[in-house]
Amino acid sequence: MTEPSVDFNHRPKPPTAAEAINALIDAALLAENGTRTRREYLGGSRLGDPCARRLQYEFLDVPRDPDSGFSGQALRIFAVGHVFEDLAIGWLRRAGFDLRTRNRAGEQFGFSVAGGRVQGHIDGVVVAAPASAQALIAVPGLWECKSANARNWKEIVRRGVAAAKPIYAAQIALYQAYMGLTEAPALFTAVNKDTSELYHELVPFDAALAQAISDKAVRVLQACDAGEWLPRVAGEPEHIECARCPWRRRCWS
Repeated sequence: MTEPSVDFNHRPKPPTAAEAINALIDAALLAENGTRTRREYLGGSRLGDPCARRLQYEFLDVPRDPDSGFSGQALRIFAVGHVFEDLAIGWLRRAGFDLRTRNRAGEQFGFSVAGGRVQGHIDGVVVAAPASAQALIAVPGLWECKSANARNWKEIVRRGVAAAKPIYAAQIALYQAYMGLTEAPALFTAVNKDTSELYHELVPFDAALAQAISDKAVRVLQACDAGEWLPRVAGEPEHIECARCPWRRRCWS
């Protein structure tokens, strides 16, 4: 009599309800993201990126490495960031700040230079502060808001935005320059996504930084027009900036 055989081959488990629902949500987000019009300009919020070549890839819409596009989770993280920004706007207004975030047409305030090839949209402008804060906060001043996990938020608090997040400092300086908000320090707000703690920093206008970032934008555009690639940020593909770059394989191949 033959003994019945036992199949020890691995059988994939069916997805749980949570996994199935998340897959549907992520698929919907990815599909929606795929219908968005490509941005045909250099974004002011990106010009502080340390790699000029990466900015070229973004501006020219060079295809990313396979499997390096935005995931559904990444898109959810971006969406949550917008929610925290909206919350911060409400909190500041309730505290008595006159914070303007839209023009009369309901659009974000922003700027467009270099024939529209460099653009930026600011989070807001503080045009008045409550009486108890008027000795500390000059107006009108740029307002920029970021949300961060606890580790990054604590680093911003400990070191200040310029040292902890140079890309944010570059964005602030450039926006102050192009929006004509150079007299009063910008108000930078950071929201801790893990604890809802708030950090506020007054950032004086850094003219040298704004000029350097503006010059960088010109170099990137000129190189793109000439069909030339600017130097990489690092000399080896294992560098942290290269290791996490969505064009790493293309750039180093």
